[in-house]
Amino acid sequence: MKRKKWHLRIIGVIGILLALLWLSPFYLMIVNAFKTKRDIFADTLGLPGEFTSDNFLQAFEQLDFLRTLFNSLLISAVSVGIIIVFSAMAAYALSRNKSKMSSVIFFVFVAAMLIPFQSVMIPLISQFGQFGMLNRAGLIFMYLGFGCSLSIFLYHGTLKGIPQSLDEAATIDGANRFQVFWYIIFPLLKPMSITVGILNVIWIWNDYLLPSLVLGEAGTETIPLKLFYFFGQYTKQWHLALAGLTLSIIPVIIAYFFAQKQIIKGISDGAVK
Repeated sequence: MKRKKWHLRIIGVIGILLALLWLSPFYLMIVNAFKTKRDIFADTLGLPGEFTSDNFLQAFEQLDFLRTLFNSLLISAVSVGIIIVFSAMAAYALSRNKSKMSSVIFFVFVAAMLIPFQSVMIPLISQFGQFGMLNRAGLIFMYLGFGCSLSIFLYHGTLKGIPQSLDEAATIDGANRFQVFWYIIFPLLKPMSITVGILNVIWIWNDYLLPSLVLGEAGTETIPLKLFYFFGQYTKQWHLALAGLTLSIIPVIIAYFFAQKQIIKGISDGAVK
């Protein structure tokens, strides 16, 4: 019994240390966001001697925060919605079709996850530029291409646990193929859809490289792009950058606060068992 108690205490201490290690970047970001640039370099780890909100006001203005937030929300929401619908439809078609061609196509989608973006970056941007699609619509289309492989893989595994007898029963009742998917199968995929949505939102919301190559028009920048403007060649405005980072995570925290029950339930139901 004593050994078990000691083991539990050791595990508890390790857990606390890991939690503190995980929270340390958030501590540094929030604490230094209220400091002046001089105070940050004087004492990075300590609490600010005098809290100032001027950093947030200046960052809010220079980021053009409301417009930039709208761009990030628009691109993330539309991209994730399209990825969920198209990936679920593709996975459904591949899982219900038992032919060799279906297996080959599924293998191609899985293999595409191993291809790094950097290897197709230059030809992709060149081709989209020729069609005049270096804009938000083109970026959303690219996200569909890069995000569907993993999403199809996840949906395909979930669909194996849904009996095909549901399809047959709905077909006997007069439903066509699309109605079977949309009204019968897709609602059953809700837990996995939440998981797929979270994975893609985290990736798209924080993505910098692809938007930096595609979004060249002023006023279409996302939050990561705007934050980069605080880091010049000869000077880095850490006080404004940290205040901007703090502002950028507030919408995510608010969204999680209102949807935490659905998110936790979706992750637990959609987890690999």
